[in-house]
Order: sequence, then structure tokens, then C-alpha cells
Amino acid sequence: MVSLLHVSWDKKAFLIQRPNRFLALVRLQSLNGTAAKVHVRDPGRLKELLFPGNELLLKRASRAERKTKWDLIAARCQDEYVFLNSGFHPAVARSILTNPSISPFGTLGSLAGEVKYGESRLDFLLTDTKDEKIYIEVKGCTLSRQQTALFPDAPTARGKRHLEELMGVRRQGMRAAVIFLVFRKDSLAFKANSRTDPAFAETLERAYRAGVEIYPVLLEYSHDIIWYKSILPVVFD
Repeated sequence: MVSLLHVSWDKKAFLIQRPNRFLALVRLQSLNGTAAKVHVRDPGRLKELLFPGNELLLKRASRAERKTKWDLIAARCQDEYVFLNSGFHPAVARSILTNPSISPFGTLGSLAGEVKYGESRLDFLLTDTKDEKIYIEVKGCTLSRQQTALFPDAPTARGKRHLEELMGVRRQGMRAAVIFLVFRKDSLAFKANSRTDPAFAETLERAYRAGVEIYPVLLEYSHDIIWYKSILPVVFD
């Protein structure tokens, strides 16, 4: 495994409830069971991970004036903690892309983040050593069933739009790719979650046929580090 990013946590807690996408109510461990509000930076449903009583890892908020004093970092799932904070995704992806030994694109010429293309803002624009442009979108994946990573876990019109923009990149004769950061170490393959979002699944297959490159990157969060493990094969229905 290759170390990508150090992300520490400060406190364990147990989920009470998740009133909305961005908020969780928890009971802090080792503070006499004090209740606290936690910011959830992941728009997914996360029903398999955020259920009452499940153990969570929290990080203290950096700004004291915030209403939520904690950020959610990870949730327990059997013998692992699944990383759940999308705020770290750009740094994780950048660490992959700038390491030639694991990057799907080899040695880079340049790398720019948050690049406008069409009606969207894509995560990265990189150039290789031959100055060829590659537009890249990054998605986080935390759902796995029967050792298959599934994305998305909730319908995503935004994700579908990003795929359509990447197909537009291909029509312009440039390379385009989507990287799925898979935070489930038990996964052996990746596929679109057609049951939850058939439109996204259909668009991902069309994008693949149009030449958009798909890289599901298997990761593991342990010992306060996000580790790179491998690239998963992509399966279509």
C-alpha cells in the first residue's frame, strides 16, 4: 500500500440520528455521554454507515465560532472505518495524480484544480509530458455490496451532468477521465448503482463507450492514514 494523506481524528462517538444531509447528532464517548452536533460532509444517504448506535470518528472543527463543533471523519463498518469526509477528496486525488508510480496517467507536466468546462466545474485539468490535456472529475464511493463497490448511493443529477461534460471533452478530441475514490477495502470490483440511479448508470456506460476513462481507486483508512491499494475492474450490467 502507498500512503496518500494523513487525517487524524480527535474523538469517538455514537450516532443518535441524522436530521438532514449535513447534520448528525451524536453522543460523545468518554465525555459522560455528552450530546453534540456534527457536520456531515458527504451528500450520500449512507444508510449502511450512519444508523443509530454506530461508532463514528470525529475531528474537532478548526473554527471555534461554528455552530457544529465537530466534523465527521469516518464510520465503523465491521472491521474497518469507512472514510466519509468529501472535503479531503481533492487532496487524496492530488496525491494519487502526482505520484507517477500509482497515477493512471504517469508523470505529469502540470496539474490545475477546479477548472471550468461547459456548464460545470471539473475537479482537475492535467497535462502529460507530451502536453496532452486530460480533464478529470473525482467522485467518492462508500457503498459496497457483495464485495462490489457501487456509486452512487443516492440519485445524482450533478454526477450525470459531469459525465456528459466529459463526453463533450472527448468530442473535442481530448482525454477525459472519472476517478472514483472507493473507501471500502473489501471491494473487488466497481459498478454503477443502476438500482438507485439508472440514469447515471446508463450515462456512465455511454461515457465509457465514448472513450471516457474510468478509474475506481481502492483505498483504505487506517492508522490515521488514507492508503492507496489498487485500481478496481469496472463491471457493467
